[in-house]
Order: sequence, then C-alpha cells, then structure tokens
Amino acid sequence: MPAHSTPSQDDTPAVALGPTSLFLGLGAATGLLPWLTLALFPVMLIAGGLAVVLGLAGIRYARNGIGRMWLAVTGSVLGAIAFTYPFVLFMPFWFM
Repeated sequence: MPAHSTPSQDDTPAVALGPTSLFLGLGAATGLLPWLTLALFPVMLIAGGLAVVLGLAGIRYARNGIGRMWLAVTGSVLGAIAFTYPFVLFMPFWFM
C-alpha cells in the first residue's frame, strides 16, 4: 500500500508567484533598452503590471513562509520600473 502524500506549503500554487513575477519583470524590463522601447511598449505595460501584481501577492505569501521573498521583490521592482518607464518617457509630450 503506497504511503500517503500530504501536501506541504511548498506544494501550493503560491510558490510560483515569485518566479512568475521575476520572469514577467525581466521580460518587461527588456523594453528599457533604447532600441527596443517602442517595439516592446505594450509588453512593458502588460507584463510590467502583471509582474507588480503577482509580485505583491508573492510577497504576501512569502511573509507567511510560502515561496521565496527575493524572487517576488525582484519581480515587483523590475515590473514597477518597466511599467512606469513609458509614462515618464512620454510625459513631456502630454503636457505640451
């Protein structure tokens, strides 16, 4: 008879929030390269926003002991930078 496999805290889907946030943040941060900014404008907004949201959820779970804190924080920071960069870049043109 096989042994019972009880789920632990490392088996929850919340463990994937940090790495997902990190990879979305890295994908969005590639738009910070000057020659890729206009080509990756939608990616920066969508992936950056998702990285922030998933990273903040990952931080919440990491504080409870589920997942890694550094992955969630790094993904959130990269996502926030990539999300705000287009607004800062085009801000002078909006106030003309």
